[in-house]
Amino acid sequence: MNDDLDNTTKQEALKYHSRGGNPGKISIMPTKPLSTQYDLSLAYSPGVAAPCLEIAKNPEAVYDYTAKSNCVAVISNGTAVLGLGNIGPLAAKPVMEGKAVLFKRFADIDAVDIEVGTENIEDFINAVRYLGPSWGGINLEDIRSPDCFIIEKRLNELMDIPVFHDDQHGTAVVVAAGIENALDIVEKKLEDVKIIMNGAGAAGIACLEILKSMGAKNIVLCDKQGVLYKGRNEDMNEWKEKYAIDTSERSLLDTIKGADVFIGLSAKDVLNEEMLKSMGKDPIIFALANPDPEVRPEFAKSVRPDAIIATGRSDYNNQVNNVMGFPYIFRGALDVHATTINDEMKIAAADAIAKLAREPVPGEISAVYGGRKMGYGREYIIPTPFDPRLISIVAPAVAKAAVDSGVARKAIQDWSKYENQLKSRLSNVLSTLNLLSSHM
Repeated sequence: MNDDLDNTTKQEALKYHSRGGNPGKISIMPTKPLSTQYDLSLAYSPGVAAPCLEIAKNPEAVYDYTAKSNCVAVISNGTAVLGLGNIGPLAAKPVMEGKAVLFKRFADIDAVDIEVGTENIEDFINAVRYLGPSWGGINLEDIRSPDCFIIEKRLNELMDIPVFHDDQHGTAVVVAAGIENALDIVEKKLEDVKIIMNGAGAAGIACLEILKSMGAKNIVLCDKQGVLYKGRNEDMNEWKEKYAIDTSERSLLDTIKGADVFIGLSAKDVLNEEMLKSMGKDPIIFALANPDPEVRPEFAKSVRPDAIIATGRSDYNNQVNNVMGFPYIFRGALDVHATTINDEMKIAAADAIAKLAREPVPGEISAVYGGRKMGYGREYIIPTPFDPRLISIVAPAVAKAAVDSGVARKAIQDWSKYENQLKSRLSNVLSTLNLLSSHM
C-alpha cells in the first residue's frame, strides 16, 4: 500500500468502500433464528440466563455457548500502517476492516476491528488486556517497532488467549516456507547457508528468529546503517543488540559477498549489480519491500539468471503474502482453544505451506491466475494465496502442534473429520461471497 495511487484507482477504491447502504467492509449477522417470540426468549431474556450461569460455574463453557471460539480482534493504534506510516487509529480503520474481511474469506473466522487511540505502551496494553475476555484470539496489526515487541510480549504474559503480531510472525512463517523450498530446489541445507537479513524491524527480526529455530546458523542482520555488529553504538536497541554478531564486515556490500540467501524487508533498490554478482551460486533473493522491492526481478534475473526470486507483489511469481499464514494459524489455534501461538505452531505452519507447494496444482487455481502454468520449481516455491487447500492443510498442522506442545485446551478426536469440516467452512464462505457479489 502507498499514498501515491493513480486517480482512477483512488476513485474506484473510495466508491468501493462507500457504496451500498453500509459504508465499510464488515457487518455482524446473527447465527441463530430470531423470527418468533420464542426465539427471542431463548436468545435474550429469560433464556440467556442459562448459558450465563453455566459459564459462571465453568469459565471454559464460554467456548461452548458464545462466539468466543470463532472470534478474533484485529487491534491497532495506527502507528505503522504498511506504506502509510503513523496515520493514527481512525485512518487505520479501513485497513483493520480489510484484515477482518480476510479472516472471514480465507478461514471463516469472525473478526472485529479495534482501533486504540493511544501511542502510550502501557495504556495500549491495559486497553487490550481488560477487553480480552471478549475474543478467542488477538491479531495485533500495524504497530510501530519497537513498541510492537513490548506490547506482544506483555499481552502474551498477561492473557490466556493467543496474541499474535502478524506483521512479525505472519511474514516470518510465509518467508520460512519459501526459504525451505528454495533451498530444497537448489540442494542446499539451512544449517549450511549464509543468510543476509536486510531490515531490522519487526518482520526482519521475526524472520531471523524463526529461521534460527528451524536450524539456520549463519545469519547476518543489517539495517540502513549496515551490519549489526557487536560494539556498534549507532541506532541500536535491545532487540538489535540481541542479534549483533562478531564480524569485521560493516556494510551490506561487505557481508553479501558469497551469501546464499538475501531477505529484504527494507527499502527499494537496495541491491545493486555488484552485490548480486558477489552472491554465491544459485542465490535466493527475497525482495519483499512493498510496493517497490529491494531489486526488480527482471534486473536481478538479467544479472543472475541462476537466482530464485520472490517479492511481496502479486504481479510476479513467488509472492510472499501473509494471507497464506495468519488465517489458518488462527483457525488451528481457535479450534483447540490454544492459550498462545508458540514457535512449534509457527514452524508447523511454515512446513505445511512448504509441503503444499510440492503438490500438483489443480487447474482451478491456475485459472484464477489467467491459466498460468504452475508447478513446484524456481517460479513456484510457495502456494498462491487463493489455494483452497491451505485451510485443510495448514490449520490442522497448527492445531496438532498446539496439542503436542501442551498449549491446547481442547483435543481433536477425529482429525480426518476435522479436515473435512474445514473444507466445508471454506465452501460455505465462498458460496456466501458469490451470492453477495451477484447482488452488488
